[in-house]
Amino acid sequence: MTPDRTGPTVVAVVVTYHPVVDATRHLLDAVRPQVADLVMVDNGSPAATLAALREAADATRSSLVELGSNRGIAVAQNVGVDRAEALGATHVLLLDQDSVPAPDMVERLVTAMVDGSPDAAGRRIAAVGAVATDDRDGEPAFVYRDTRWGPRRTEIPTEPGSLVEAGFLIASGCLVDLAALRAVGPMAEHYFIDHVDLEWGVRARNAGYALYAVVGAELRHELGDAPQYVPGRERSVHVQSIPRNYYMVRNTVALIRSSALPAGWRVGYAWWITKYVVFYALAVAPRRRRVPLMLRGLSDGIRGRMGPMRDGPR
Repeated sequence: MTPDRTGPTVVAVVVTYHPVVDATRHLLDAVRPQVADLVMVDNGSPAATLAALREAADATRSSLVELGSNRGIAVAQNVGVDRAEALGATHVLLLDQDSVPAPDMVERLVTAMVDGSPDAAGRRIAAVGAVATDDRDGEPAFVYRDTRWGPRRTEIPTEPGSLVEAGFLIASGCLVDLAALRAVGPMAEHYFIDHVDLEWGVRARNAGYALYAVVGAELRHELGDAPQYVPGRERSVHVQSIPRNYYMVRNTVALIRSSALPAGWRVGYAWWITKYVVFYALAVAPRRRRVPLMLRGLSDGIRGRMGPMRDGPR
């Protein structure tokens, strides 16, 4: 697709962190023809990886911003957004290193954004998202509707172009209107990682904007580590790394304590994080490392100690 210079100007922002470079190059090759420009932001990958990323950037006529250390997903996204705006973007497409868009994904997202905003309720659309699936688990798409107790995966209509209102949109495959982003505010850098997209989506909806997933805009996306099946649970579980246990607990507690979430969502997330901690404490080795970090995440979340983990792995 050759970007339409009379319509929205889309710049893709790809965040990398110790990526498998061949997979990242596949992503760049897939998305570069669909956008006006592309920016990679690297969060402290080693020298050999950076050298390969520079070659990939040159080969795809993209730019690479090297942060030099792991400063978190939100910082990387905000840096990428600033660079995209300097390149003339009106809209930014956020992508993770482990995603691959369909050849017409961006076109479908742009069409939905332009034709759907304002929506039937008169709200401007802050962002539209792809229908992302993980080929490894065979589970429903990562599209989350708003329910009383929090966002839940929802059924997807079959008609291409249909819009599904979302409680929030996962970052990868999310096309954001820069005007809306500037009005809502940047990604919350103190969250570092986990719930960054959720927190921004909540702020956008509280500001009167709408979020939609676009049927037919397809994205293959690997969410975390390999999925595992747990006895007594219908759906698979994407087991997370030990540091991610800390961030997930801490940031969920921070969300619950914030005034941004509806009351029902706070109750729902309190129940969800309880189940999360119990699952990892009982079922996922090494428990002697996971449990102390989750307890530390609980303490830091209550005390409001945010940012990168202190005195521990990032």
